[in-house]
Amino acid sequence: MYVLFEGIDTCGKSTQIALIAQEHPEAIVTREPGGTSFGRRAREILLEGGLRSSRAEMLLFLADRAEHYEEVVRPHRDALLISDRGFLSGIGYALAGKVASMEELIAFNRFALQGDWPERIIFFHTDETTLRERLASKSTDGIEGRGIDYLLEVQRQMLRTLETMKLPHLLIDARDDIDRIHSAIVKYLGL
Repeated sequence: MYVLFEGIDTCGKSTQIALIAQEHPEAIVTREPGGTSFGRRAREILLEGGLRSSRAEMLLFLADRAEHYEEVVRPHRDALLISDRGFLSGIGYALAGKVASMEELIAFNRFALQGDWPERIIFFHTDETTLRERLASKSTDGIEGRGIDYLLEVQRQMLRTLETMKLPHLLIDARDDIDRIHSAIVKYLGL
């Protein structure tokens, strides 16, 4: 089962992925960008904020997504495959940056993923207060440095994309207790 954990920075995805991986050591855990050798190099470029063109940034994400699909997703499609981010983040960030239309972005991502969408999406939703508190306790990267309003717009666009595409998903309140969140995810995934 191909499961995507999605949400903006500091929403708790990594914590929940670690809990699932601990309980299910057979799970394959990956991330976008960074789940392949190409992806690690792309991630460095993206997080350094070294690109001037938002279109180049989007295309770099898409190139990583296509490579990640070939190298990680397709060969492990029958396993419990958990990805920290994926196409939904890519679309959300591109829409927030006004790079392309939703229709174009869905088509680009369909191409990169060969039409093979995740079976389940766990979407972590947060609010401005929680986001501010959590960002204050960490150093920011090039994308987080774009500000709170930008990140909240990315989140809004990710939710809009989920509604438009009608893909199976579980909406998680990122402010909730870690154990309650974990229980809801385990139940939703049937683990």
